[in-house]
Amino acid sequence: MIRLSTLASVAALTLAAGLGACATMADAPVMPVVEAPMTYAHDVHSYARPEVARVLNVALDLTADFTAKTLSGTATLDVSGQAGATEVVLDTRDLDIGAVTDIRGQALRHELGAADPFLGQSLTVHFAQPLAAGETRQIVIRYSTRPTAAALQWLSPSQTAGGQKPYLFSQGQAILTRTWAPTQDSPGIRQTWSARIVAPSDLRVVMSAEHLNERGEPAGPGMSAWRFRMDHRVPPYLIAIGIGDIAFQAIDERTGVFTEPSRLAAAAHELEPTAPMVDAAEALYGPYRWGRYDLLVLPPSFPFGGMENPRLTFATPTIIAGDQSLVSLVAHELAHSWSGNLVTNATWADFWLNEGTTTYFENRIMESIYGRDRALQEQALGWDSLQAELAALPPGDTKLHIDLTGRDPDDGMTDIAYEKGAAFLRTIEQTVGRERFDAWLRGYFDRHAFQPMTDVGFLADIRENLVKGDAALEQRLQLETWIYQPGLPSNAVAPVSQAFVAVDAAAQAFAAGGPASAVPWSGWNTQQRQRFLNWRKPGVTGDVLTMAQLADLERTLNLANEGNSEVVFAWLQLALAHRYEPAVATADRFLTSQGRRKFVLPLFTTLWGEGDWGRPIARRIYAEARPLYHSVTVGSVDALMAKP
Repeated sequence: MIRLSTLASVAALTLAAGLGACATMADAPVMPVVEAPMTYAHDVHSYARPEVARVLNVALDLTADFTAKTLSGTATLDVSGQAGATEVVLDTRDLDIGAVTDIRGQALRHELGAADPFLGQSLTVHFAQPLAAGETRQIVIRYSTRPTAAALQWLSPSQTAGGQKPYLFSQGQAILTRTWAPTQDSPGIRQTWSARIVAPSDLRVVMSAEHLNERGEPAGPGMSAWRFRMDHRVPPYLIAIGIGDIAFQAIDERTGVFTEPSRLAAAAHELEPTAPMVDAAEALYGPYRWGRYDLLVLPPSFPFGGMENPRLTFATPTIIAGDQSLVSLVAHELAHSWSGNLVTNATWADFWLNEGTTTYFENRIMESIYGRDRALQEQALGWDSLQAELAALPPGDTKLHIDLTGRDPDDGMTDIAYEKGAAFLRTIEQTVGRERFDAWLRGYFDRHAFQPMTDVGFLADIRENLVKGDAALEQRLQLETWIYQPGLPSNAVAPVSQAFVAVDAAAQAFAAGGPASAVPWSGWNTQQRQRFLNWRKPGVTGDVLTMAQLADLERTLNLANEGNSEVVFAWLQLALAHRYEPAVATADRFLTSQGRRKFVLPLFTTLWGEGDWGRPIARRIYAEARPLYHSVTVGSVDALMAKP
């Protein structure tokens, strides 16, 4: 998932719309795929027992019913395990299981376990005969999802840009894939997969895999079938689907954009930097190994900035600012193709291995294309966010390796994983030197490609391949302090951007009573504008601006009509914390026009914290907005509003 920044316009090579959307990458380095046998860490968020029997492949054959709001059909699982294994344990949540058979159609005994609000239910399938050594067995599960499946959002035509056709998309991270596909839903149990999806013929189906048919094939009156295949083993949370009125435009021979037709031209222009970013990423840490790299720009209810689904990043439309100023989302999700998709946290306790490494890598891509100070601006904004997170969280949740036993894994999706993780890697780079660090990180991706990773494995690799027994270096790096202790170690260094010196001076002058007209707003990029609006230091509370100052800002900088989502968010956080009444209308529009949790939850949190003034506003807006949001966002805001 994502971080944001400003990009200059980059020229793109454009192919005819739709051409090459399912083709293989041209001119890309060809790497032999050697996927080592998997080992398994204990995952508290899965019922699976992969050391006994594990899922190797998932083949879905499902029909989308937009009236019933269900996906129904079969999942055929290839299962292997230790000799003598008599059962396989799967993860499910809110699935209606119709039948479980072997590949010949013979019924298999099975039972669902007790339900847990986060984990769902185990599905234990008993084999007709014990597994033989080296045997792979197929089981077929006939099932249907429910309209309330947490991973799936069914949108009415009115909730789309075109307003004429319905839409469906999935969001599987962290443990929501089990709400639409019965499998072993743990990031450490990597699986290949394929799918045949039947949907209304006037809609297009896309998935995070190789597209095997370009236009669908007849599948009954008014229905078409679409086929997909993922030959690399991936964690189940990366199995993703989108169905809707979807068009495609290529950026170059290996990248392109899917979205609704009315938004395609704007999205394709905004995401032109994708092609040079892929080149930059490969130059840093080796070949891109997934074939194509395309993006699907979703309707505004998508709960994240981006989701790194292989071959097809899912992205929020809030990045379409018109000036390519927010598409570092691409750099972040692209970087996940190495850190997260290629080498994956084995459990959610080590989410930082995905997000910290990716945030570091994203920043290196940005530096490669846009220069050192631009990268420092991004680092400095991230550092400020980290300081606020450190102040707000309990100490135990400020460790990189976090204890999530008995908790929703979403509790670990904080800036600790992203920004503390990235600061950790920058500290290593600054200590050993960039050339040496880059050689290690590229080797790390190669050594562990298509494998899960734990904190223990990370430490073993860096000690063997970078530290190499140097006791003095080990002491300077403070590796275990970074991972296992709260807060920041003594060797953490705050990044400094010279581009923010003038911004901070302008913020101080305005706070001291100067006019907003003296702020050189028009000459600043998005990051400088964010810095200015975030001028209050983390932890400072109370009203420190007058209503007249806020009105001056809003009027002079035209903030009520601002179109950049990051700037709108920063302004609303400032205005609502001051109980600035004129900003409520802007908040209402913003919160009912998009469902990105990064924006939605903090703004409702700010309103909720303003007691008798803010809570009635929050309740009123949320009553209107809640039906528009994905379950990921709804769950977080519901929990907030349940607090006294």
